[in-house]
Amino acid sequence: MIKILKYSIFDLMRSRWTYVYFSFFLLFTLSLLFLSGDLSRVIISMMNVVLILCPLIATMFGIMYYYNSREFTELLLAQPIKRTAIFWGQYLGLAGSLSLSLLLGIGLPFVAYGLFFSAEIWNFSVLILNGVLLTFIFSGIAFLIALKNENRIRGFGLAILAWLFFAVIYDGIFLLLLMLFREYPLEQFSLIATIFNPIDLSRILLLLKLDISALMGFTGAVFRQFLGAGMGMIVAGLVLSAWIVVPLLSIRQVALRKDF
Repeated sequence: MIKILKYSIFDLMRSRWTYVYFSFFLLFTLSLLFLSGDLSRVIISMMNVVLILCPLIATMFGIMYYYNSREFTELLLAQPIKRTAIFWGQYLGLAGSLSLSLLLGIGLPFVAYGLFFSAEIWNFSVLILNGVLLTFIFSGIAFLIALKNENRIRGFGLAILAWLFFAVIYDGIFLLLLMLFREYPLEQFSLIATIFNPIDLSRILLLLKLDISALMGFTGAVFRQFLGAGMGMIVAGLVLSAWIVVPLLSIRQVALRKDF
């Protein structure tokens, strides 16, 4: 699996889209730091971009990489290599290269600005952690969708729908339910519903760390009230880790049973 992982990373690092992804975050972060010298405000602005763009790019890269490397994958399947090693290696290579581009694109401007001498270094660390976790989560979801769908058009459609559901549709349904059942106690329902959306959970994780009560909203306030800032961050981190593990195990099951 290590050899496949290395090959996937080197292959993706040669892609111009990886450099476009890196350049976007680099220029965007430099622009924000140039326009505003307040690191806290820059981190909040970056939060909104990371929570939407990282899942979208991970989803699209994941689905495209699987379909474009299908012939190479079939060649590897003909060799005495475990199926799980092939698909896990490709998945980790994709998610790792995207995470590296994100880390360098956002990290280099902050380091140049003197982040290590600022108290905002921990908030920045949570921001990067959110981006990396979302990259691994949605890369896994994309790979799983591609594995289950031979038709590329159907796979692309389902991948875009999955991102759109977690980024937009889920929040709309959630707010509608809160309005319809506003006369009932909804604290426990809010906690459970938030767990099933990694983007919302990542947002709450960062807002708990930043301690911005005005931006936390109802679900964030519930997390803080019932779990406290420290415990809320631990629970959110564990649930996000589970969001990575579940697609990985699903990829293993589908890969072992799939007839290529």
